[in-house]
Amino acid sequence: MVSITLSQLESHLWEAANILRGPVDAADFKSYVFPLLFFKRLSDVHDDEHAAALKEFEGDEESALFPENYSFQIPEDCHWSDVRKVAANVGQALQTALRGIEQANPHTLYGIFGDAQWTNKDRLSDVLLRDLIEYFSRLSLANAVANADVLGQSYEYLIKKFADASNKKAGEFYTPRSVVRLMVNILDPREGESIYDPTCGTGGMLLEAIQHVQETRGESARFGASSTVRRRI
Repeated sequence: MVSITLSQLESHLWEAANILRGPVDAADFKSYVFPLLFFKRLSDVHDDEHAAALKEFEGDEESALFPENYSFQIPEDCHWSDVRKVAANVGQALQTALRGIEQANPHTLYGIFGDAQWTNKDRLSDVLLRDLIEYFSRLSLANAVANADVLGQSYEYLIKKFADASNKKAGEFYTPRSVVRLMVNILDPREGESIYDPTCGTGGMLLEAIQHVQETRGESARFGASSTVRRRI
């Protein structure tokens, strides 16, 4: 598979938002686009993990379905492909799938999909939702195609675009990357230290801190176990 570039993903996601333009106010774009982005990513990665499990267990489907083979659990009928097959009451099918995934992963994904009104047909007709789902389906978000860094940067890009579209400042939604980078450079975290961000939000500062430590020690392959980055609530 050919990896998707940041500009390609940004363009694709913004065009997805434009499908909503009209029925949905620009200020509400994020309530619909982000959940679909997360849903598609979870489903594509789950497919990758299923293929890997099948290979490991030499085609034994029962063994491949063991929960420990997956980063997150996707219940039956709650996969992206299941919702994609639905022609009527698409919003209800989508909402059922999202809630099903949250309930199956209560300690990691609880509330991640927000509270968008997917079943409001005055705003989201079946035709519009099918168009949106098909548009998202054109692009794979599997690990081999879209790595976590690209997804994270595209997420920040969308936050800024959504803020601009609703005539708000991006800083109302997240701390701009330039400010985060300045703060991390001032803190200058080092290997072996713990880094805390009690109001981490999307985790941008923690991710920048990881990158800083990696660059400081001259290694970008992975973040060593001796360095600790924690989210404190």
